[in-house]
Amino acid sequence: MKRISMMGCPNVGKSVLFSRLTGVNVISSNYPGTTVDFTKGYTRIGGEKFELIDVPGTYSLEPISKAEEVARTMLQEADIIINVVDATHMERNLYLTLEILGMKKPTIIALNLWDEAKHIGIDIDVRQLEKLLGVPVVPTCAITGEGVKALTLKLRAAKQSEQIKPMTEEERWRKIGEIIRKVQVVHHRHHTIWEHIADITVKPATGIPIAMIVIFLIFLFIIQIGNLIIEYLMDPIFYNYYGPWIVEFVTAFYPEGLVHEILIGNSTLESLNFTQSFGLLTTGLYVPFDMVLPFVVTFYIMLSLLEDTGYLPRLAVLVDTGLHKLGLHGSAIVPTILGLGCNVPGALATRIMETEKQRFIAATLMAIAVPCMAQSAMIFGILGKYGMRWILMVYGTLALLYISLGLVLKRIIKGESPELLLEVPPYRKPDPVTLLKKTWTKAYGFLVEAVPFVLLGVFVMNLLYISGVIELLSGLFSPVLTTLLGLPKEAIVALIMGFLRKDIAVGMLLPLGMTPQQLTISCVILSTYFPCVATFVVLLKELGIRDMLKATGLMLIVSLTVGVLMRAILI
Repeated sequence: MKRISMMGCPNVGKSVLFSRLTGVNVISSNYPGTTVDFTKGYTRIGGEKFELIDVPGTYSLEPISKAEEVARTMLQEADIIINVVDATHMERNLYLTLEILGMKKPTIIALNLWDEAKHIGIDIDVRQLEKLLGVPVVPTCAITGEGVKALTLKLRAAKQSEQIKPMTEEERWRKIGEIIRKVQVVHHRHHTIWEHIADITVKPATGIPIAMIVIFLIFLFIIQIGNLIIEYLMDPIFYNYYGPWIVEFVTAFYPEGLVHEILIGNSTLESLNFTQSFGLLTTGLYVPFDMVLPFVVTFYIMLSLLEDTGYLPRLAVLVDTGLHKLGLHGSAIVPTILGLGCNVPGALATRIMETEKQRFIAATLMAIAVPCMAQSAMIFGILGKYGMRWILMVYGTLALLYISLGLVLKRIIKGESPELLLEVPPYRKPDPVTLLKKTWTKAYGFLVEAVPFVLLGVFVMNLLYISGVIELLSGLFSPVLTTLLGLPKEAIVALIMGFLRKDIAVGMLLPLGMTPQQLTISCVILSTYFPCVATFVVLLKELGIRDMLKATGLMLIVSLTVGVLMRAILI
């Protein structure tokens, strides 16, 4: 079976084209560098089966990051190369094209975003471009499917270029200029409204206030819409239909005893107790579906909008100067934003940072100060009824930690922090179908990952309560919890659960009758003291044992210090 590697610069539409060719559920993100690991699929063309690889986006074959190392490896292993080129930024894309053609691999060019090039007044002579490059060139629009069939029909015509030889950097840029002069004509036209918006959202004077408003509106949307879904949809389902039915069903078979306690806890028809019963079929299902899922869905809707419209790269440009002071650059906003959804992809996204220093700082700051959406949903749920100021206090503390720790780590971690090299794409109208598909995929992934952990955690905690282990641990750690942190000794339950799932750990605070001050301190401690087990495994793989031990030690020190300081201020 022949292997086809699909290669191109970041943000040229490779993932969408890959999905068109293979049918694999791969979602396009309008942000450079989001495809870190390669994706594999299969396609049949003319009765022959091909293995298709979606290679991480790269600007050059001279690797300076892990993603670019993967790209070069995939090129060397491929039988055929589909080089996806952005027709709206052809000059910038041709540098990689000439490198690929110089490697003497059978290649075909997919000239993508062909429709957008026409809209902005760019005319490209495709036949002349084919002659100059020495390989087939097919105009495509991956979003609509235009040109995809023609690309598959021409795939067998992929060939090595006789016109392009290996070049020096200076020779390559000179060749690019020559090609552009011969094949491209740009017509004069007036700026569109989207281009005016693009200008004001990337300039600091106007862009920073707009970014603050956008972020505020996003979180307002998440909180308000999430609460409405809970109040008018999820709570009625659980309290009016599911709860009475499951209690009656379990009680009919197990009126009392161990199995009754494990399945529904102390819930009865007269008193449904979804948050404090610790039953597998009550708390175990109520927490992920009612308390967390509505916020997760609304978060991913907003994240998908930011990605698909092209706003995320502009946000990276805006925060670049500030993040440099923390030893990072603007691209570090990617693991931060992804971490707000789930820390696991956030940890994986640190690969787009060029140096070990940047990867360590980005991963550590995310693990300490960036709670995932599931955890945030729980924080909103338990603190929201006391007022917005308690939620703001939690996130204000985490933001302060992110900045202060970054300033310290920049000074003590050895290594380099290179400048930001980022392509800012034009604003694009998001496709509603893709938006819904992306949201569904991520929400479904959350449920598949979260529900088993929730059920396991509830089951373990129930057994620990019944066996008296919780009481033993509470007594053992009570000096730290009560004296230093001002929390009830029973909070050890949440700390133990935090190793499995942070969101469930926050939910474990509900039965303890804590004050808003104690809940606020607990939420900050649970956010900072240790990553969940899934994130820990990924960070261990990304950072290595030595750096992971450093990060873990830092987390524990920060958590205890912040907890003591907050107790002194709030209690």
